[in-house]
Amino acid sequence: MSHANAALTPVQRLRIGRLVVDDGWPVAHAAVFFHVSWPTAKRWADRYAAMGRDGMQDRSSRPHRSPTKTRPELVRKVVHLRWKKRLGPVGIGARLEMPASTVHAVLTRCRLNRLRHVDVRTGEPVRRYEHERPGAMIHVDVKKIGNIPDGGGHRYVGRQQGAKNRQSTPGTTRNRHHHELLGTAFVHTVIDDHSRVAYAEIHGDEKAETAVGVLKRAVSWFEARGVTVERVLSDNGSAYRSHAWRDTCAELGIKVKKTRPYRPQTNGKIERFHRTLADGWAFSRHYNSESARRAALPAWLHEYNHHRHHTAIGGKPPITRLTNLPGQYT
Repeated sequence: MSHANAALTPVQRLRIGRLVVDDGWPVAHAAVFFHVSWPTAKRWADRYAAMGRDGMQDRSSRPHRSPTKTRPELVRKVVHLRWKKRLGPVGIGARLEMPASTVHAVLTRCRLNRLRHVDVRTGEPVRRYEHERPGAMIHVDVKKIGNIPDGGGHRYVGRQQGAKNRQSTPGTTRNRHHHELLGTAFVHTVIDDHSRVAYAEIHGDEKAETAVGVLKRAVSWFEARGVTVERVLSDNGSAYRSHAWRDTCAELGIKVKKTRPYRPQTNGKIERFHRTLADGWAFSRHYNSESARRAALPAWLHEYNHHRHHTAIGGKPPITRLTNLPGQYT
């Protein structure tokens, strides 16, 4: 494809070449006829005479030699320091005695200028995976969120008014430091690895019995949408290490998998979902009470599953990966 400012397309270049070389037109006449300069018409005529039709295409503007290009061994050292030490262009340049601008150019060329493809803890390239079909694996976890006092929390009404709201909320207790305690909402979340379709329930604890109940209802919810759950991935929390969890998974025909200890990246999809959950629902607006926030969860989940564009699956809503569902786009 010719560039945006090209005066001639490959077809027009071919016509100039044929008129000059094959039909014997003077170069000046061809230049006037096609409204281009004499050197331009001459260049395409000469290229047609030497290469024929193939010579009418654009060539790369890259030079044949780049004597000032950064040597490959230096590029490897720059990449190594970026991965292992997580240094910026200035730090890497100081170690290798290179200009920071050159280091930045190398990092940009290697797609390491923003570290988005490098693991935060290990410095190794991020290994991403996705199972090939819905239900091949689901991720489960619990998101803990402090309950909201009646009247609103300090995030929206300020610390002084938030403290008053906590004191006036029924059921508030105090710890040994005399601080008001409103309790914690335990959001049990389930997300399908392939489609990113999510399911969530709010409970007052994260015990094994609660986690087992959530799993059973989630599996039924997915089955109603034509998805058969085959594996479940969880962290090493006490609920997921319990006999009740193991026996329930065996009863449902689900293979149990655990993340590596102290390695939340393995369950990164649901960790990222928790961030979206917090930004889009839990702390997205002012709630006058905890019951108001909990009542808003189903609507937000529907928005997430059916309407919110997900960048990890091509900018489409998660539900689009579960095909032929009744009411899929409502």
